Amino acid sequence: MSTAEETAGGEMQPWAEVTPDAARRLLVAAVEAFAERGYHATTTRDIAGRAGMSPAALYIHYKTKEELLHRISRIGHDKALGIVRGAAQGGGSAAERLTDAVRSFVRWHAGQHTTARVVQYELEALGPEARAEIVALRRQTDAAVRGIIADGVAAGDFDVPDVPGTTLAVLSLCIDVARWFNVDGPRTPDEVGALYADLVLRMVGAKQ
Repeated sequence: MSTAEETAGGEMQPWAEVTPDAARRLLVAAVEAFAERGYHATTTRDIAGRAGMSPAALYIHYKTKEELLHRISRIGHDKALGIVRGAAQGGGSAAERLTDAVRSFVRWHAGQHTTARVVQYELEALGPEARAEIVALRRQTDAAVRGIIADGVAAGDFDVPDVPGTTLAVLSLCIDVARWFNVDGPRTPDEVGALYADLVLRMVGAKQ
């Protein structure tokens, strides 16, 4: 199992980088509320209530609701970028690295689907400065996948007339898993990851 795969699934201690414990509880509550109701329909009172705290306690750790969303988005995008970049910088052929990237990226979006829905689909709720920061991380993720595909084309292993457009299609396919994945569904995150990796190899015309 590659490093990228190891970091793609559910962490034993989600949001371990968020301290103290009260700040973590509020962030987890915000993720659940934003995923269930949407950012704009969620109030700070909703978030505090889910965390078992008073609305006043929330402001000790986060100045605004947007600050919470920004923290969630930043951590989520950092994790997603790390997964893809780890695969891109790994050894093996372009096909092997693309397989690793897609399988791991999809596993994260399935295994962490509640978080991923907020991370990927609430971007427009952020203010200009925070949004620009997250967009920059997205561009780095795009560049990592685009680099793998370009390597495959250069080596004659992939048949891709439009590398940027294909990169966008691959990332869109992976990200959308967060929207529909159901833990009670017929496939596990691992199985969805394997399926999508195979589909993407077909998409790029990988030589078998």
